[in-house]
Amino acid sequence: MIDIVPSLLSADFLELGRQVREVLDEKVTRLHVDVMDGHFVPNLSMGPHVVRCLKPLADEYGAQLDVHLMVTDPARHIEAFVEAGADILTVQQETHAHLERLTGRVRELGAEVGVAINPATPLALLEEIVSQVDQVLVLTVSPGFGGQRFLGWTVDKIARLRRLLVDRGLEKVTIEVDGGIHRDTIGSVVGAGADRAVVGSGVFDGPDTIAHNLRRLRDAARAAAESSQQGTDRKHGER
Repeated sequence: MIDIVPSLLSADFLELGRQVREVLDEKVTRLHVDVMDGHFVPNLSMGPHVVRCLKPLADEYGAQLDVHLMVTDPARHIEAFVEAGADILTVQQETHAHLERLTGRVRELGAEVGVAINPATPLALLEEIVSQVDQVLVLTVSPGFGGQRFLGWTVDKIARLRRLLVDRGLEKVTIEVDGGIHRDTIGSVVGAGADRAVVGSGVFDGPDTIAHNLRRLRDAARAAAESSQQGTDRKHGER
């Protein structure tokens, strides 16, 4: 069953503490924090202080803070975010010429490490680093803003990444997807092999409660997983 990871970029910041508690009450185990510098992506967002404020609440529920650095020079910021309480720190493949140094430094600081790729970035660029990370984040929209439309052609990239991990015996590396995920699109990433889905507006927006939105997302994901399993069983039966 895929994990739903609420993206706080879509939360109401006037009600951030209350909304975070609402999602955690629904057995969410990760919170996604998008960090943007206005340079790598055309937007500004949260800094280490927000992570520091969220950490006690996340710890109260036993949840992890999943911090995604969409910044031009992540090496300048990784220590500050780990010290603030990031449990997993994800950096963009496109931002650093010596990615292995950066991921190694994150691990030295005591956090799990992830690497993210933009929709148009070839998957082949991760082949040499994938064994050194805990998570690969596949962006299914161009990064920078919430509420964008899911890019359906990225589903093939997710499926190819899953095959790559299986072929190399790296099933422990998780696949997270982010961008345009809601109850009508989550099934496609489930079928492609994603382990976690970052969801922003699909959790926090709309007339329904956060609990209701999460329940509908989980129902859609469960239905997709069951359908995929039935298809696999039929193929095995035909053999």
